[in-house]
Amino acid sequence: MQTLAVWSLPVLLAITLHEVAHGWMASRLGDQTARMLGRVTLNPFKHIDPIGTVLVPLALLFLGGFVFGWAKAVPVSQRNFKRPQRDMAWVALAGPAANLVMALGWLALIKVAMSLGATLESGGTGSAQFLLYAGVAGVTINLLLMVLNLLPLPPLDGSRVLAAFLPRKWVWHYYRLEPYGLFILLGLLFLGILGPLISGPFLWLRQMLFTWL
Repeated sequence: MQTLAVWSLPVLLAITLHEVAHGWMASRLGDQTARMLGRVTLNPFKHIDPIGTVLVPLALLFLGGFVFGWAKAVPVSQRNFKRPQRDMAWVALAGPAANLVMALGWLALIKVAMSLGATLESGGTGSAQFLLYAGVAGVTINLLLMVLNLLPLPPLDGSRVLAAFLPRKWVWHYYRLEPYGLFILLGLLFLGILGPLISGPFLWLRQMLFTWL
């Protein structure tokens, strides 16, 4: 139960604000679709996907693996962009960028908790220790989501970035993978391939951030 309490807020914020960032960037670049549908909001209930935001993270948490999830995708209409492929890449990058900013925010919370007497050693108790554990969870989930979403597999954000550099005639063929992307991702997870694929960049980033403590 304590583990659930520690992870709940970091996971919810990481998943929902990732999508808010997509909608905000799309709005800045000329597409107001997400804003008109009420998706550029900090209200998490506008973004929650029952499976991706609740069931999958809970299952992974209790199975002891790394935690990830997703919210309802923010609708984006590329025809409202001046340069659709380039602008879509910026919209895609906004999500992982938001996760990086949140990871830095949770890192600051860890520093505050440590100044109040909390320690990274396991077994501590008290409010400061709870804040530290929440901070570690926040850094972890945000770095995981950032690295995961930058994989070039449709519909992940990395695919939108890669598409900006592909010849236009190739993009359509590339996006034909999109209906199968989630199943491919879950298959890689349960086959034990996804973890090793993202663990290297994740561990390097986490080590870089934790050197600031």
